Amino acid sequence: MLKNLLYALLSLTVLPYILNAQPLTKIAPKREFRGVWVATVTNIDWPSRPGLTIDQQKQELIGILERHKSQGMNAIILQVRPAGDAFYAKSREPWSQWLMGKQGLAPAPGYDPLAFAIKEAHFRGMELHAWFNPYRASMSSSTVFHEDHAFKKHPDWFFTYGGKKQFDPGIPEVREYIVQVILDVVKGYDVDGIHFDDYFYPYKIEGQTINDAATFSKYPNNFTDVRDWRRNNVDQLIKQLDDSIHHYKKWVKFGVSPFGIWRNKYEDPEGSATSGLSNYAELFADSRKWVKEGWVDYINPQIYFTFTRRVAPFGTLLDWWSNNSYGRHVYIGQGAYLVNSRAEAAWKNLTEIPRQIRYIREHNRIQGSVFFSSKSLSTVARSVGDSLKNDFYKYPALPPQMPWLDETPPNEPQSLTADALKDGVHLKWQNPLKAKDGETASGFVIYRFTEGEKIGVLDPKNILKISFEDYLTFIDTSAEAGKRYSYLVTALDRLKNESEPSGPIGVEIPIAKE
Repeated sequence: MLKNLLYALLSLTVLPYILNAQPLTKIAPKREFRGVWVATVTNIDWPSRPGLTIDQQKQELIGILERHKSQGMNAIILQVRPAGDAFYAKSREPWSQWLMGKQGLAPAPGYDPLAFAIKEAHFRGMELHAWFNPYRASMSSSTVFHEDHAFKKHPDWFFTYGGKKQFDPGIPEVREYIVQVILDVVKGYDVDGIHFDDYFYPYKIEGQTINDAATFSKYPNNFTDVRDWRRNNVDQLIKQLDDSIHHYKKWVKFGVSPFGIWRNKYEDPEGSATSGLSNYAELFADSRKWVKEGWVDYINPQIYFTFTRRVAPFGTLLDWWSNNSYGRHVYIGQGAYLVNSRAEAAWKNLTEIPRQIRYIREHNRIQGSVFFSSKSLSTVARSVGDSLKNDFYKYPALPPQMPWLDETPPNEPQSLTADALKDGVHLKWQNPLKAKDGETASGFVIYRFTEGEKIGVLDPKNILKISFEDYLTFIDTSAEAGKRYSYLVTALDRLKNESEPSGPIGVEIPIAKE
């Protein structure tokens, strides 16, 4: 107890002044994953309905991105393949029914929703992770399949469960097909990540059985227990994807967002002190194994529970994932859609999610959050959106680094200049020289300091602009007349490693003459 008291006193008096340490204030971390799921299935988030004009779709998406930018988000998880279909042009699968109202119906020529989303997200300093549902092929028994849908070409690849068509994960050709579908996007688009959610084998429905006995018999892979065999089928897809994605683009992150419980302690001594549905037993998804083996760059468990949820408390699960991160990133899936709901009494308390964010930040092996879903943050969870904007995410943040993929920082930008003109301070610079790994810059961070402020890149409140584009100019339109400012510019590579700063360069804003 005495040791803890001494440490607390020391931290208040000494630690904030250690050279280059980030001050122990309430300022948010400079690096933190701040993501939001934008769901397209059944038009949950975007587009608001099928059949909108291209301009309407674009304006809606820009509105979503602007809103999340204002809330401090730095990553958009966009659902691009809800059910064996596509929200992108370079696909071997048909256009999604939730885009134009009918599966296979193309939007106007020249319009590619995914390419548009990537460009607009990067301009705003947000990563774009392409979210795939690997095995779901339909959402209802009444789905009208286009002739290019895999079900029409290979009906033997599927089983029906709960009225929905599902790819059979035990068939080798299915796994290969799904890998190739995803590689179409990896190779064809400038995505920052590939993302899976929690749908592997289907969630249990009373009275339903998974019809994969014939597949098990044909491809047993030396397994005698169908449950272990199913888990191995999913493992094979995850491993193959990790290898394939990074073979083509080392900087594309691969992440999975499983249900929050890996295994309960009563099922396995290494499981969490919970008693709910488990990935391992019921969805045949050995989610911890993927982290342990390094097959994913991040795991994003959906802990859609409150601190007082008896069978699965939020804090218990977060602690467990923190202790089972194995050096990979852990982002917590937070259930914004549940705010004010009747799911648990605690969701009526508007401090629940803010309390969860504070708890996340107390764990240095947890690197951020992803919220489900986009629309919720302006409807039932508007209070959460406001808290992010005004408090937790008030200052910008860069995504956390992934040194196992790339730890070589870029060189600093060259020839930085600043000129005070009528419409603002015009900053210009040149691309950095190539770094050891051959990269120059894929983005930049601009910092601004008022006269007397300590100049450095540790405090996010001094970040004026983050962009994941390789532009070489910026106009600061918020500079005030009569003030002196200093600017720094740093370069970012594809994995958001940051260079040393170029600058500082000072400028005085003249007072306009009457």
